[in-house]
Amino acid sequence: MPSFDLLPGAEESPVILHVPHSAREIPAEVRAGIVLDDPALERELDHIVDAHTAQLAEVAAGLAGTTPWRFVNRLSRLVVDPERFPDEREEMLAVGMGAVYTRTTHREELRPADTDPEPLIARYFRPYARAMTDAVAERLKAVGRAVIIDVHSYPSEPLPYELHGEGPRPPVCLGTDSFHTSPELVAAAREAFGEAGLDSPFSGTYVPLEFYGRDPRVSALMVEIRRDTYMTEPGGPAGPGIHPLARSLAALVDALR
Repeated sequence: MPSFDLLPGAEESPVILHVPHSAREIPAEVRAGIVLDDPALERELDHIVDAHTAQLAEVAAGLAGTTPWRFVNRLSRLVVDPERFPDEREEMLAVGMGAVYTRTTHREELRPADTDPEPLIARYFRPYARAMTDAVAERLKAVGRAVIIDVHSYPSEPLPYELHGEGPRPPVCLGTDSFHTSPELVAAAREAFGEAGLDSPFSGTYVPLEFYGRDPRVSALMVEIRRDTYMTEPGGPAGPGIHPLARSLAALVDALR
């Protein structure tokens, strides 16, 4: 099973829908390094997975007038989290959730604290980062710009791992970056989604490090959807709310053509 897929869109589209946290799959050799028993691991996946976001992006891509590109992680973020900094810049290291997690959403042991992250970073993190870098570079070459829309979800109630969970938890949270997120991009998202908050409870965006803070042709926005608006928490099935969200995401894609 490949660890990620780049699903082609229209050649003239600058948009990449990035879906990093939707999967539950953990290879056997990675599972062996996780200390949770199977029931506890399934419970952790229920809490940590952005369930149904790959489906949401797929439906939105089909509805959009100009098909966006999609970059989808096929492995759980418990293998590696491709959106973390792979070094000391990552603030989530404070709760054992850097690129390779050692603690759970409830701050319990996931892996031994002295786990060497390098083998997993070399095997999974760096190839993912290279492929995403290449995907952005190809959009720049084809149309002169790239727009990364990060598709996430988050629980209606704060989990213990959250560093900034005390703020508002709107139906849709838009995460921004001072360099890569323009006011126009935020306005387009608010027009598409209606009721949307800004940078609470999660902030920031994902941009490959080659472009991060350097290339203004790369725009980025994180779309965090509160899970109770479209699914049964935690880890349950999608409900009818996923369809209007897909239409809203498609409207945002079309506004960015």
